[in-house]
Amino acid sequence: MNHLLFAEGSIRAIESTNYVAFSFFVGTMAMMAAAVFFFFEVNNTSKEWRTSVLVSGLITFIAAIHYYYMRGYNLETGQSPVFFRYVDWLLTVPLMCVEFYLITKKVGAKTGLLVKLIVTSIIMLVTGYIGEAVSPTNSAFWGTISAIAYFYIVYLVWFGEVAKLAKTGSLAVMAANKSLGWFVLVGWAIYPLGYIIGTPGGIFGIPVHLGLNMDVIYNIGDAINKIGFGLVIYVLSRKEA
Repeated sequence: MNHLLFAEGSIRAIESTNYVAFSFFVGTMAMMAAAVFFFFEVNNTSKEWRTSVLVSGLITFIAAIHYYYMRGYNLETGQSPVFFRYVDWLLTVPLMCVEFYLITKKVGAKTGLLVKLIVTSIIMLVTGYIGEAVSPTNSAFWGTISAIAYFYIVYLVWFGEVAKLAKTGSLAVMAANKSLGWFVLVGWAIYPLGYIIGTPGGIFGIPVHLGLNMDVIYNIGDAINKIGFGLVIYVLSRKEA
């Protein structure tokens, strides 16, 4: 049985065995549904947390649009939409980092923290893209730089400035920061795994081929991380109301 879906203005068929394309479709629907939910809840949120919930809506809305195009690209070419995926990440990951600033702003977070989070996330993504798509023969080098940026964000969230500020806030803020921290530490770990599997550099120059389709894994990881991030912020906004 085929699933008839719209792709780039025309009706296209996704074979029932094409689980990769279908995962893009499910990702599009999940992200869009989350975006609609967060946008509608903005006016039902206390003024102090409206920006945070709005950012959650923007993250999932941007992801939904990119997933629509990634699905179309995958259907047309049968290839992984690496470029579109990195464009999505370049817009949404810094916004996810912004959430850490927003939840700690009330307890003294400065714009310097915001700049550090955004710049570090951009470095992580740009170097990752270079290693995966531009210069895959040097993937180990670019992947190392990307990993350093990633672990710096982990450090800020778990032990550094973000963690210290969160501890001075309410119990709800502390719990939210810890939950978001787990998303960064565990949820985001799927991305370097995909990088290692998808580039010829592998681990320390040793190629890794596990027979996994990383697009499906990325799609599941994106849905959990982005929607989960937003739900944590949403729950915080209700506890702090």
